[in-house]
Amino acid sequence: MPLEMNRDVFITCAVTGSGGTQDRSPHVPRSPAQIADSAIAAAKAGAAVVHCHVRDPETGAPSRDLALYREVTDRIRDAEVDMVLNLTAGMGGDMVFGDTENPLPVNPAGTDMVGATERMAHVAECLPEICTLDCGTMNFAEADYVMTNTPGMLRAMGQMMTDLGVKPEIEAFDTGHLWFAKELVKEGILDSPALVQLCMGVPWGAPNDLNTFMAMVNNVPGDWNWSAFSLGRDQMAYVAASVLAGGNVRVGLEDNLWLGKGQLAENWQLVERAGTIIENMGSKLMGPAEVREKLGLTKRAPAAL
Repeated sequence: MPLEMNRDVFITCAVTGSGGTQDRSPHVPRSPAQIADSAIAAAKAGAAVVHCHVRDPETGAPSRDLALYREVTDRIRDAEVDMVLNLTAGMGGDMVFGDTENPLPVNPAGTDMVGATERMAHVAECLPEICTLDCGTMNFAEADYVMTNTPGMLRAMGQMMTDLGVKPEIEAFDTGHLWFAKELVKEGILDSPALVQLCMGVPWGAPNDLNTFMAMVNNVPGDWNWSAFSLGRDQMAYVAASVLAGGNVRVGLEDNLWLGKGQLAENWQLVERAGTIIENMGSKLMGPAEVREKLGLTKRAPAAL
C-alpha cells in the first residue's frame, strides 16, 4: 500500500500511565492536581487530546478511585485552555499468576480483576469524550502478569461506551487485536469509523520495527482514524513514522521519561518536540475543536453527583 502522509495531525499526550515510573522521574505526576496541571501544560504546548490515568497521591500506585478521576476531570474542564479528554478504561483487567509450579491461586499482589460495570464506573461518572478499550489479552514484560480482556468483557465494555456516547479508542497491541476490533464494529457494538491507537514495541505485543508497523497500519480500515506510539528512545521516531504513514501521534510520560541522554522530560516538552517534528514535515497541528469535528465528538459535562 503506498504511503499517504497525514497533513493534519493531532497529538495525544499520555500524561502519567499506570506503570512503575513514578519513582524513576520526579516529573511523573501523582496527585490529581499534578496530573491536571501536567495535562494543561501539554495542551498549551500543542496536545489536542490528553489521556489520563490516576494514581494514589501518596504512593504513586495506579488507582481506580472515582474521586481521583472526578478531581482530575473537573480540574481539566475548568482550565483556561481547551483539550479533548481521554480516560483509561484499562484498569481492572490485571492478572498475576503464582509461580510456574503453582500458578493458582493467583498472586493478590498486582492482581486487580473486576467486572465490566466497575471497570467503567469512572467513565460513566466523568463522561470523557474518549476512553480506551484494550482490545485483547496479552503477556506483558513481567514474568507472571497477563493483561486480561476476554471477548465477552470487551463486548460488554464496548457496548457501555457506545451507550454512554463515549468514543472508544481501541488500543491495538498486535494484529489480532485489530481483527477483533473489526468484529466489534461488524457486530454493531462499536460505531464506524472507529478510532485506533497502535501500541508498538510493548513487550510482548507487536515489535516496533517498521515492517511490523506497516502490517498494523495496513490492517486498519481505510476510513478509520488512527494514532501510533512507541516507547522510550523510539517515541520521537514514531512521531515521524506515524505522520508519514498517514496517522496521528502520541507522546508523553506514560511511554517515555526522557527528552535526551541524561535529561528527564516533562510532558509539555515531549509535546513541543513532537509538534516541531510534525511541522518540520510540512503538516499542521490540529486543535481540540478540529479533533472533535473529525472524530464526531461532543464536549461533555460530567454526570451529576
